[in-house]
Amino acid sequence: MTEYKVLIPQDVAEEGKAYLRDRGYEIKMGRGISAEEMKADVVDCDAILARTAPFPAEVLEAGSKLRVIGRHGVGVDNIDVKRATELGIAITYTPNANCNTVAELAIGFIIALGRNIVRCNQAVRAGDFEIRNRLKGMDLKGKTLGVMGLGKIGRLVAQKAHHGLAMDIIGYDPFLKAEDYPEGVVKVDDWDEMFKTSDFISLHIPSTEETKHSIGKREFEMMKPSAYLINTARGELLVEEELVSALQNGDIAGAGLDVFEQEPPTQDHPLFALDNVILTPHNAALTTECMVRMAVTAAQGIHEVLSGQEPTYPVKGVTGLPLLPERGKT
Repeated sequence: MTEYKVLIPQDVAEEGKAYLRDRGYEIKMGRGISAEEMKADVVDCDAILARTAPFPAEVLEAGSKLRVIGRHGVGVDNIDVKRATELGIAITYTPNANCNTVAELAIGFIIALGRNIVRCNQAVRAGDFEIRNRLKGMDLKGKTLGVMGLGKIGRLVAQKAHHGLAMDIIGYDPFLKAEDYPEGVVKVDDWDEMFKTSDFISLHIPSTEETKHSIGKREFEMMKPSAYLINTARGELLVEEELVSALQNGDIAGAGLDVFEQEPPTQDHPLFALDNVILTPHNAALTTECMVRMAVTAAQGIHEVLSGQEPTYPVKGVTGLPLLPERGKT
């Protein structure tokens, strides 16, 4: 076959690189993830195996030979999909590789928040054993989990919480008919009702122009003071400063966040001063097993396109939820 060159700006699991090498591809490890570095690196490349770095139009335009981007993950909001389409650059992704892995972290947040695991761990290490009598957790059985978005990850979170923790599950997903909801999930059509009813809300919706900053002060004030918010989706779904205020004021009990509007967050971010928040560094999908699956599946997508096959997981467009309630209105 013709020797093709694949740019990898951010390193991936060795199994993904081996997949490409075994099929005759040359791998070019990138020098960095700035636009200028990637513009220089992509000039002689036929494909990009893309992780989290942004790929704006100027990077895509610099790749005169570029035919395919294999996205190492699910979200493609870091890629200028419109410009890629105009340039005839195919995009593939890995929709099944990280679903269970991310869902497991969401469940971990639910348990850790409900039982104050992180706060108790810190207190015991500081010699405060009596926190056991001051800080009470909650039973999860019978509590209501609201799942926003019932794609692959949201469905798994719902199933694990219902069958594993005996929680009551309600779901909001305008794309699904009631008969298509998973077993044990009650369909809720009203955005506001999700926030008013849930003891935990887990976000699994994409970041689009319609969903960015769609959850803020209005939604937090509707939530129970005992309720928790979990975000393993995208940081920009939230109005972050309004979440901080809600946590400081006791409008909600706490949050579990794997994602931030700016990544990494600044060292003086006000979330760091709050003990009712659990923070992880956007690593919901970064288990050893999941990293292998994503690398191999992304490499597979590149090979399928460059060898003239129909890709197994093509990105055919990016769609989000229908328009959400206008800010400040019911």
